[in-house]
Amino acid sequence: MLADFYMMAEGGDDDGGDVGIKVETRAKTKRPPLYKVLILNDDYTPMEFVVHVLERFFGMTHAQAFELMLTVHKKGVAVVAVYSYEIAETKVAQVMDFAQRNQHPLQCTMEKE
Repeated sequence: MLADFYMMAEGGDDDGGDVGIKVETRAKTKRPPLYKVLILNDDYTPMEFVVHVLERFFGMTHAQAFELMLTVHKKGVAVVAVYSYEIAETKVAQVMDFAQRNQHPLQCTMEKE
């Protein structure tokens, strides 16, 4: 909300000839929260499929996707990327839909950062 404040200069008469200074203050906008997109490990989805998903939906190189797939395999979960809510939600839906269409139980979730 924009608030206007008028400050009167000292020494003015009451004849309406006072000098005014207009000072504007702007409300600071808060940055939207970010969300982590996570890939979860399972015992059935082939590693090559996970690499393909990371390349296709997250724009990773083959080497980056392979490294992240190994992290998921070893640790059980890994953060793929961080996005605004709408983008994270879309990425999760795309991955889940693609995995289901290819009959893989791969799980992708999101959580607030």
